[in-house]
Amino acid sequence: MQIERVETYPMLYRLSKAYGDANGYKRYRTSYLIRLITSSGIDGWGEIIDWLPTLDRGFQDRITPYLLGKQATDRLNLVDVISKWHQRSAAGVSMALTEIIAKHAGLSVCDLWGGKFHQQIPVYASFQSYWEQEDWMERSIRLVSEQISDGHKQIKVKIGGRAIAEDQKHIDQLMKTIPSDVLVAVDANQSYDLSHARFWERIFIRYPNWMWLEEPMPLDRPQEYVKLRSAIQVPIAGGENLVRCAQFLPLYQSGALDIAQPDLLHTDGIDAYRTHLQVARQFGYRVSPHSFDGSLARLYTLFAQACLPAWSKMDTDPIEPVEWDAMENPFSHLFLLQPVNGKVSIPNGVGIGIEPNWELINAMRWDGSVYV
Repeated sequence: MQIERVETYPMLYRLSKAYGDANGYKRYRTSYLIRLITSSGIDGWGEIIDWLPTLDRGFQDRITPYLLGKQATDRLNLVDVISKWHQRSAAGVSMALTEIIAKHAGLSVCDLWGGKFHQQIPVYASFQSYWEQEDWMERSIRLVSEQISDGHKQIKVKIGGRAIAEDQKHIDQLMKTIPSDVLVAVDANQSYDLSHARFWERIFIRYPNWMWLEEPMPLDRPQEYVKLRSAIQVPIAGGENLVRCAQFLPLYQSGALDIAQPDLLHTDGIDAYRTHLQVARQFGYRVSPHSFDGSLARLYTLFAQACLPAWSKMDTDPIEPVEWDAMENPFSHLFLLQPVNGKVSIPNGVGIGIEPNWELINAMRWDGSVYV
């Protein structure tokens, strides 16, 4: 199965209103799909997230020529080489090659990996909580309420982008607005030091329905996380930007986290990502994957979660939730899969089991212009 053709689909969407988190505002959303086609006509799709001008140039000039003529079955070696050039491209190529092998075998991706433990995966609606307008709190609460009305029972909102008093006012108003059976995570994007992160216990003790506090401090301070973990009642989660398993080990060994959050698009590929999940399980940790960018990457994240053994013997909580982007982002619909009452059913077709939305791909093609 020789790789005969490589197609790339860079896409750009400019947001109607900027929204953001503690790292700043997003004014656009992007996606970069790749399609590898073999000499036998079998194709596979992958997805990459990066700044389009440099990503497209690098992929076209270096990675495409490297892939042409190679055997699709040599997945591990091909991905290993590409990861040395551009780690995020390696993640996308690994997805495409995995689908080709699954289709060649007449299997779904999950069956290729040995079969599913879970037919449905819970998801949490993930929000960017800040707008440039003065009524950002009202906007945030309204958007969350809409998603709860659509059936979501688990949500994540942002903190760390405003003064603590202002952020706590927002979260307190939110918690008073939503039903008490909706679980809430708060994500600080590594905005605090230990003394300021502790201030959040004042809010945590008022309500029982928390999922976790996500990345309150820089992750290169595991001992600070250990101290915080002993000082607050809410579980601590993190790890979306850690590329390799070795980067998680100090956090596991010191007891700095309760929940690991690897992101497929930030690893060396789907095989490396699945190793992340297994290592977390071996250390006895829960895994609630980060997957804010990328419709196809989220689908592969769901596949991997479906093939992951339960972390608990409790039938009421068999598998941890996966992140689901609830913001304005048409690329969430590139590979259409929608949650029902906060859960997603895993497709059973050959390969990924879903066809791409060609109408959306063609409508959103990036024209090569500079964007900021």
